[in-house]
Amino acid sequence: MRIVFMGTPEFAVPCLEALISRKGTEVAGVFTQPDRPKGRGNKLTPSPVKERAVKAGIPVFQPERIRKTGIEDLKALRPDLCVTAAFGQILSREVLDIPPMGNINVHASILPRHRGSAPIAHAIMDGDKAAGVTTMMMDEGIDTGDMLLKAETDILPTETCGELTERLSRIGAELLTRTLDELEAGTLKRIPQNEAEMTYDPMLNKAMGIPDFSLDAEKVRGLINGLNPWPCVSVPLDGERIRLLRADTADGSGTAGTVLKADPRSGLVIACGNGAVRILEIQSPGGKRMRAEDYLRGHGIPEGTSFTE
Repeated sequence: MRIVFMGTPEFAVPCLEALISRKGTEVAGVFTQPDRPKGRGNKLTPSPVKERAVKAGIPVFQPERIRKTGIEDLKALRPDLCVTAAFGQILSREVLDIPPMGNINVHASILPRHRGSAPIAHAIMDGDKAAGVTTMMMDEGIDTGDMLLKAETDILPTETCGELTERLSRIGAELLTRTLDELEAGTLKRIPQNEAEMTYDPMLNKAMGIPDFSLDAEKVRGLINGLNPWPCVSVPLDGERIRLLRADTADGSGTAGTVLKADPRSGLVIACGNGAVRILEIQSPGGKRMRAEDYLRGHGIPEGTSFTE
């Protein structure tokens, strides 16, 4: 089977690796986002998928918009099937019609919940007990195509989006392999999505990182863990903003947003509208992430400090 793979971030790399190692599969080419400026020096940096493809000697194509400038390259590769995983571009009907076997997408949610570009973060922020991956046939909508196979996993209480993304990337690669096996065996079934159960999540933005401590403690915990590694929840302290990177719920009550405890033994506990959250990891501007207890050994935060903005 001749396959063209489309993907960009680290999440997509295990899927590409699964295709490279699968018997009877030829990865004819890889489409990924153009190199982007990154870091303090704004140095152009290739995507993780490009780095893996180059290492494997696979031709790489980086159109700004595949539906405008990548169509002829895709046609020239003559794929039987296209596979996408977090590609970051919408495919037009003209692109979708090129591979005769269609286009399979590896989407990091239990569809039809959490359509959109940040399903893992929103699953944590929404307080879901489980997350998962769905393989699906692509159409012109955003994550609206027929479902193929699903795999689920529990979301751990203090698991961050970054950690869950890494786990789901491996689950997604295994699910993709199973999907292709069933496709070749002729046993793969297409299941239409129930639109009544659909949810669509907005893109993440920096404004989401300003917490509303008047919310329930579980909601605040989900926000802190779900927005790590980006854009991260931050609060003002001594004229700077410190990042709250990991949290769990805790006993306690008080005015929402005020510090209930702050010492190396008890850690950092902040009151919410209902209950409290215990901050497990913190990062100062330009500093390293560290356990809250370690942070508090060198940084005093008086009890009663308000993080409400």
